[in-house]
Amino acid sequence: MTKPISCLVVDDEPLAVELIEQYIQKVPQLACVGSCWNALEAFEILKQQQVDLIFLDIQMPELSGIEFVKSLPSPPSIIFTTAYRDYAVESYELDVVDYLLKPITFSRFFKSVNKFLAKWESHVGEVSTLVVPAPTPSFLFVNSQRKQVKVALDEVLYVESIKDYVYIHLPHKSVQTKDTITEFEQKLPPFFLRVHRSFILNTRKISAFNAHDIELEGKEIQIPIGISYKKEVMAFLEGLG
Repeated sequence: MTKPISCLVVDDEPLAVELIEQYIQKVPQLACVGSCWNALEAFEILKQQQVDLIFLDIQMPELSGIEFVKSLPSPPSIIFTTAYRDYAVESYELDVVDYLLKPITFSRFFKSVNKFLAKWESHVGEVSTLVVPAPTPSFLFVNSQRKQVKVALDEVLYVESIKDYVYIHLPHKSVQTKDTITEFEQKLPPFFLRVHRSFILNTRKISAFNAHDIELEGKEIQIPIGISYKKEVMAFLEGLG
């Protein structure tokens, strides 16, 4: 059996680390051997074990991702992750595999990993074939009021968490199901975006936004942007234009 490709996740945002770790788990060829919140911790990990691929945030305290790569005599393969477009040119001068702009969807992550594997195969002389992800679902069945209710995902405006329940808001009704918003988020396709600890919205329904909240089509409601989500959400929203 081919040895998994060892991956390290370096990012000062816990939510970003958790997301990349989840994505790595979905790809059989990859194995996450560690995660840390800054470049100094990453340096210590590299001294202790072999790492083939680093998912590396650029803007971090004390030492940036770019400065960290430049400090390594023989760096592993690097995929930069950042909420800022300004570093793209400088990062590619370092011969990195890819440059992922946050918020990172699984489809974009998957494309980046395929790009890495193409280079990896030529280096080790092995062929690594990724499992093709399942097609994006068009609906979900959720347990609501003792029955399985079909919910068309493209019609969903937003998802809201209230205590132990998740409310799926559609144009003319809401469907209630007992679930945590974090667990429910994993069932949703990439066009849904977590913008607050209590809200996930359908990005196809966005009609307007500012630095504090987002308006949705056909619904006179403003979805707040959580402080801990703001950097990634604003980077995504600014990229819509």
